[in-house]
Amino acid sequence: MRLRSVFARNLRLLRQATCLSQEQLADLAGLDRNYVGKLEREENSPTVDTMEVLALALQVDVEILIRRSIPRHTGASPDGQ
Repeated sequence: MRLRSVFARNLRLLRQATCLSQEQLADLAGLDRNYVGKLEREENSPTVDTMEVLALALQVDVEILIRRSIPRHTGASPDGQ
């Protein structure tokens, strides 16, 4: 799986695990809601700065956003179930 796909999946799973909408996450991170949607759909690649603000908004270490599997304690599983 490409890193862009891994990031998109992890972002979506972590956002859903915290019960945030794309708009809410965007507000917390200081980003545009459409941009968050594009990241989740793999239409855009995030910068390092973007990964950092999203991790802060989700209250996770930035490394979790690019891990091939998400630890169970996040409330999300790598396969989206």
